[in-house]
Amino acid sequence: MKPENLLLIADSDRDADLRYATGFHATDPFIWLQTATSSHGVFSELEIDRARKHSCLSRVHSLSQLRKKAVQDGAEQPTLADIAARLCRELSVKKVVVPARFPFGLARRLRKLGLKVKLREGSFLPERELKQAAEVKMISAALVMAEVGMAEGLQALRKSKIGKDNQLTLNGVALTSERLRSVIDCAVLRAGGLPANTIVACGAQGCDPHERGSGPLVANQPIVIDIFPRSIRTGYFGDITRTVVRGRASDALRRQYAAVRGAQEAAFALLRHGTPAAEVHTAAENHLRALGFRTRKAGGRHTGFFHSTGHGIGLELHELPRVSGTSDSVLQAGHVVTIEPGLYYPETGGVRLEDVALVTHGPPHNLTQFEKVLEV
Repeated sequence: MKPENLLLIADSDRDADLRYATGFHATDPFIWLQTATSSHGVFSELEIDRARKHSCLSRVHSLSQLRKKAVQDGAEQPTLADIAARLCRELSVKKVVVPARFPFGLARRLRKLGLKVKLREGSFLPERELKQAAEVKMISAALVMAEVGMAEGLQALRKSKIGKDNQLTLNGVALTSERLRSVIDCAVLRAGGLPANTIVACGAQGCDPHERGSGPLVANQPIVIDIFPRSIRTGYFGDITRTVVRGRASDALRRQYAAVRGAQEAAFALLRHGTPAAEVHTAAENHLRALGFRTRKAGGRHTGFFHSTGHGIGLELHELPRVSGTSDSVLQAGHVVTIEPGLYYPETGGVRLEDVALVTHGPPHNLTQFEKVLEV
């Protein structure tokens, strides 16, 4: 099959495919064109010297020079589409492949300028799924940033005092979800990570897996802490969740916690090259069901275990493969995935545990080093 010419016009801060393809981080849009023999980037004067130094491109082109040529071609106000079309003409490229998310206006302009534009459905760069050794190290480094935040958060909980109505205080001031989140996020920043939407959800709040949490933290109730920073230097993500209780957990909560931990171990036992991702999810699901933990909709809300067991992670927080009951992925050595079963019941609160694992031909390698402890 003849190699296709791939085109992206975006900023690599938000477009993981572009950052992967170029090895370059920029907050402003630029052009990337991959032909059968070479890779090209078009940058403004603000970025071109840095791109020459830090990108993995075969050739770096000047945006201003190509803009002048586009004006000579008749474009009064050249857009990035005009400049990309001009680059394609210089390289004798007549047809490009773009991702399904490619902006419609840019695609329409490229076609008007004579280029054939084909959309690629699904993964634009499917090779991103399998992580190279250097990428695994970068994910592990981002995980350390998350673990630093978790350690600071648990230390603050350990130092807290149990006051009136079981509300927690730290240094004489109420300890809230917002305050503990700031402790965690500041620690992540100091470690070189960029935190976003860190979850600190206490009691029934933890029954909504994506509830960030708000208000006073209470003793003897589960607190779901989910930290997923992005490394400022590399752009790779880490992800960790722990559920803890400041004080004493009820017997019902202890059983719930033990069941979730067992479900995670059941999933890990199947996590290896050649295993359908859906089977990993089913193993976790069956473990919880066998212990009597039901999943259903009650009182207008979902309870039990109602989300996927995990997801791929890398330059995006949520990547392929999905580890869910409906996933059609088959795990391969080089996949890096989260394993994060949970149980959610309003009467006891939410419990979720999350580690990140590298899939191999043998047993998985758990990249997460942080301890699991219920009571602090």
